[in-house]
Amino acid sequence: MLKLPSELTIAQVEEYRVEVQAIIDENEVITIDDSKLARIDTIGVQFILAVVTYILAQGKTLQYQSTSTVLQESIKQLGINDAILMQHLPN
Repeated sequence: MLKLPSELTIAQVEEYRVEVQAIIDENEVITIDDSKLARIDTIGVQFILAVVTYILAQGKTLQYQSTSTVLQESIKQLGINDAILMQHLPN
């Protein structure tokens, strides 16, 4: 399971990338849990979108457990409602 940290901003993305890569490489089904996510910036949203795109491009199964509204609100503010990520988030 890939648990998003409480903050996913430009300061955390590079550090978190290594952990995410290992989880994706080691699993065929990747569950993303955003229950602890409280703060995200544009780079964090782009990172999550890149992770989702990469998971799907690898032919792996993505399960998204979305309980935090922070990511959904950020996506809408950025105007990327049609992004591939949105099909995995509840409306």
